[in-house]
Amino acid sequence: MTAYQTVMVGTDGSESSFAAVEGAARLAAVCGAELVVVCAYVPMRGTELVRAQDQLGTEAYQVVGSAPAEDTLQTARDRARAQGAERVRSLAVEDEPVAALARAARECAADLLVVGNRGLRSLAGRLLGSVPADIARKAPVDVLIVHTT
Repeated sequence: MTAYQTVMVGTDGSESSFAAVEGAARLAAVCGAELVVVCAYVPMRGTELVRAQDQLGTEAYQVVGSAPAEDTLQTARDRARAQGAERVRSLAVEDEPVAALARAARECAADLLVVGNRGLRSLAGRLLGSVPADIARKAPVDVLIVHTT
């Protein structure tokens, strides 16, 4: 087996997901791989969007479109570089997390997808499914679930 060339990791801005980013970054550094950090987002629409715009006024841009995802990705890139990853790319993908990660893995020709374990052991995760469990079943590439909680 050859070393991974493109390692992809998902983040939602939580500390748990940033721990997964850091683990993926260390692995990418050791392999000399490119690290692709993905943040899925679903934009606000309808009354939710109108309410946010009314309450936030000129600051509404911070919660509209991909702006929150872009902020998360900047933090993730910084943390990845601090762990030794040299080639870091990021993508904000409009979709639900599992679909976004699976599609991005195919489009970026990733050979490893890293996610944190948050939700795997929770009751809600067992009943409703969790991102790590769902991605392990649906990803088109190898999956590494790192211990982050």
